[in-house]
Amino acid sequence: MPTIRKKGEGQYHVQIRKRGYPTQTKTFTKEADARRWATIIESEMERGVFVSRTEAEGTLVKDILARYETEVLPAKRGAPSDKSRLKTLNEAFGDYRLASLNSSQVAKFRDQRLKSVGPQSVIHEINLLNRVLKAASIDWGIHLPNGLPTAQVRKPTKPRGRDRRVTDAEIESILMATESAELRTVVILALETGLRRSELALLAWDEIDLEKKIAHIPRTKTDVPRTVPLSTKAAAALQNLKRDDGPVFKLKPESMSQSFERACEEHRANIVGLRFHDLRHEATSRLFEKGLNIMEVAAITGHKTLEMLKRYTHLRAEDLAKKLG
Repeated sequence: MPTIRKKGEGQYHVQIRKRGYPTQTKTFTKEADARRWATIIESEMERGVFVSRTEAEGTLVKDILARYETEVLPAKRGAPSDKSRLKTLNEAFGDYRLASLNSSQVAKFRDQRLKSVGPQSVIHEINLLNRVLKAASIDWGIHLPNGLPTAQVRKPTKPRGRDRRVTDAEIESILMATESAELRTVVILALETGLRRSELALLAWDEIDLEKKIAHIPRTKTDVPRTVPLSTKAAAALQNLKRDDGPVFKLKPESMSQSFERACEEHRANIVGLRFHDLRHEATSRLFEKGLNIMEVAAITGHKTLEMLKRYTHLRAEDLAKKLG
């Protein structure tokens, strides 16, 4: 039987002792609330379904966000972006008790965020919150009374993928506009291999075999290493670059994008609406146009699902018409 004691003015202390379970205690301001809680907990113990909520009730969401940032995030490749997202989540949910977090609060956050950022950004933020809550539940043993609130919330519809094709004339203009031999090689390699900018930035000379015309990519976004073939054009571009020990490029991922965008500016190449990541889309499309099959293209680009591969492939209708005859 639960024990309920009145402690001072408007304080009701409940204690439940039952063999096989840790002692449960909680304080309420109303006796009716104290008895209701005691009845629920005792019933769960009788039915063998009780799981302590004490830690979840005593832990703020900001506490697990901070722990995730310290213990988990440093090993993740997307750490810089996720660090910024953690700040957003902390502002929205930081002062909530973990036990009180529910799907309606997450849904409200989704709707508010969609007023200021795009659907894909909101999806990334909800996915990160889901990973943090999973870590709290699975790795840190904190029981979540409401389960995973993020799993019960509809995510925004993904925006339609970009279908911008890059022409040979545009590439030629960019290569002529930049004074950086390194950026020229980066652009050629991105277009010929479909490598992500992060993969290009981490590429090292000892991972390249110009005789066999291959490059090994041990550190990828998906954490699955792969070896990509180098076209004659890609191999020649690397051959012409001054070789040294260590990384092939000095440019960091952000610098690659910034330098690329500067080369596209009006007073240089005069190219509008082109992003560095469009080179990966273009490379994927061109691999299919060369006649490679789905497995061959995926082996080069590193796409893990057919859905993502389709999202990066933009075949021209006029080229398909020629095949139909």
